[in-house]
Amino acid sequence: MFHAASSPGSKRTPLPALRPPAPEAPRPQRPDTRRGPSDEQRDPFFDNAKYLAIVLVGLGHAWANIMSDNRLLQTAYAVVYVFHMPAFIIISGYFSRTFDLRPHRLKRLLTGVLVPYLVFQTAYSLFRIHVGHTGDPHINLFVPWYLTWFLCALFVWRLTAPVWRMLRRPLPVALAVAMLASVTPGMGGLLDMQRILQFAPCFVLGMCLKPEHFHLVRRRAARIASVPVFVLTVAAAWWATPGLQISWLYRNAAAQDLGAPWWAGPVTVLVLFACAVLLTACFLAWVPGRRLWCTALGAGTLGGYLLHGFVVRGVLYAGGFEPDWMHGPLGALVVTVVAAAGVTLLCTPAVLRVFRWVMEPRMDWAFRPVAPRTAGESGGTDGRAAVSGQAGTAETAGAETSEKAGAATGR
Repeated sequence: MFHAASSPGSKRTPLPALRPPAPEAPRPQRPDTRRGPSDEQRDPFFDNAKYLAIVLVGLGHAWANIMSDNRLLQTAYAVVYVFHMPAFIIISGYFSRTFDLRPHRLKRLLTGVLVPYLVFQTAYSLFRIHVGHTGDPHINLFVPWYLTWFLCALFVWRLTAPVWRMLRRPLPVALAVAMLASVTPGMGGLLDMQRILQFAPCFVLGMCLKPEHFHLVRRRAARIASVPVFVLTVAAAWWATPGLQISWLYRNAAAQDLGAPWWAGPVTVLVLFACAVLLTACFLAWVPGRRLWCTALGAGTLGGYLLHGFVVRGVLYAGGFEPDWMHGPLGALVVTVVAAAGVTLLCTPAVLRVFRWVMEPRMDWAFRPVAPRTAGESGGTDGRAAVSGQAGTAETAGAETSEKAGAATGR
């Protein structure tokens, strides 16, 4: 009636514990080559935003040549120039949140921002001298000309990103620096330092933003609220245009350089910053978040940014903006349509492939081998992310931006 194992006299060796079955080795999977990793990680919202912003850049540069007698164009130009540049810079700062000075990131910054700046600064200078036949025959790599200033500024901002990240209150410090620059005359030439310092708060603000902040402006309530804001902005610009000194919007001079009292500089910096942030939020509220026909063009804004200046300046040097009809309603319509179509064409993948050797050169021959990153390192973004649209890590790539085309102001 009793089990044998329970008998006092029985001495049996216990059975060894059962081992769990060895896990089956995972089978190697063939990588999916139909889409690159950047395509899976990209957020269409930021690609759409970059495309729309670069179109505004091209429109602004084209309108500048025909708006002298057109108050409607002057109004549109003023409104666009308040926010289109800050929008690019805020997005650039957002994707610089994790940028540091590790070798692989510095290499990408040098090849993706500094080298294109040197190449296109030289190219635009030669174009100005030999096609525009301007009086200045010199090439100065330390004084950005036309739209190349943004690449120079982006290089400086990214290098200083670790410094801004160390500060407890980086945005107030950046605003203080911008206000000091606005009362320091005579410093705008070298590296276009006025623009670098006066636009720096936008870059720092972008570094302080988080994904949830962009989700807020993409809500339906934000789109509804943006409508009266845009209406009031256009009305204010229409009223102010006849007496407005448009140079204030370029942020490339101190108050004294513009013939204003010194105190006007800090006040204008704060007002323009507030208006830029507000209008950028309203602009982003209307950017589609789904994949559209123009989404792929957001990855090619570098081409649209760096190349459209040759077209605009070429038409200007050839006298294409001189006919009287170009300064009327028909001319404004034609210039708007052609400029938007031209920038769109320059953002296409085919154009980017043709010019990739100079816009995104590898230049492995110029650098020592860099040790591969370990699995525990944070990928972050590199020097080209904000302007060329290439994604960095999964953290930031879900909302990737520029690029370099980030934007341009300029007269």
